[in-house]
Amino acid sequence: MNVRRRLVTGTAVTAATALGLGLLSACSSESNAADGNSGKLDVVASFYPLQFIAERIGGDHVSVSTLTEPGQEPHDLEISAKQTAQLQESDVALYLKNLQPSVDDAVAQSEIKTKIDAATLTSLEKHGNEVGGHAAEHDDHEGEEGAGEDPHIWLDPVKYAEVAEGVGKAFEKADPDNAADYKKNTAALVKKLDGLNTQFEDGLKNTRTKVFITTHAAFGYLAERYGLTEEAINGLDPESEPSANRVKDLEKMAKADGVSTVFYETLVSDKTAKTIAADADLKTDVLDPIEGITKKSRGDDYFQVMESNLKALQSALGAK
Repeated sequence: MNVRRRLVTGTAVTAATALGLGLLSACSSESNAADGNSGKLDVVASFYPLQFIAERIGGDHVSVSTLTEPGQEPHDLEISAKQTAQLQESDVALYLKNLQPSVDDAVAQSEIKTKIDAATLTSLEKHGNEVGGHAAEHDDHEGEEGAGEDPHIWLDPVKYAEVAEGVGKAFEKADPDNAADYKKNTAALVKKLDGLNTQFEDGLKNTRTKVFITTHAAFGYLAERYGLTEEAINGLDPESEPSANRVKDLEKMAKADGVSTVFYETLVSDKTAKTIAADADLKTDVLDPIEGITKKSRGDDYFQVMESNLKALQSALGAK
């Protein structure tokens, strides 16, 4: 997958793992190590969307920590020796394979009993710069980034619910004494995600245009779910530079399809989005891929930010 360039070498991960193992005893006084003696299921999630699911499903029976700090771009994560030790001590590792290669390597080399790869709990698709039903003749996709497996499954409430169901079953198996509560919490979360799906369906059913522009192709699953088309400036890599031809194509497409807004995200520079918007006389706004919650987030959790995203899309697309 070509989502990110900064991969950790196998040698580096091996060294980190070895060092992390050596630090296990030293970390015994840390809060994460203490959780192992609290009677709770100790879960390490690789980044926010999986942390959120684990907390909602686990409730009081789990202690959840995350490897990706708020405000940190998850694709950039290079796992530290301390985090490797944290993984080694956990009961459950919850991650999304191919999103964070250093996490993949550390989990593979660990002896954690329960390893949950969210990518196996739903279906992944290959997405490029354009995702959805838009195939206008004025688009020229020559030289665009090739399609790769898109990891952004949590931005589709239906796929996210599938992941939640899989995580719930894994928790039941890992901690059978509390299986009934995990099952109940999973059902409640899935029901709320079903409601969110209905909100998006109803809210985006009738719009002036179906095309929106983003800084990178994080919203392909959402676009396909609700009959929209995402045109991404940078493809799956949020920090790659678009070609001059791509910029011209976007400006031409925006005019032809009545696009009003170029969306950017809070964890990546808005420079390219604002430059394209200024050249094409368009507005800019935030469409949050919810890779982490920060002070800049338009909401305090996944559901609040998704509802803010819906409002932003309705405004940009001219919802009726």
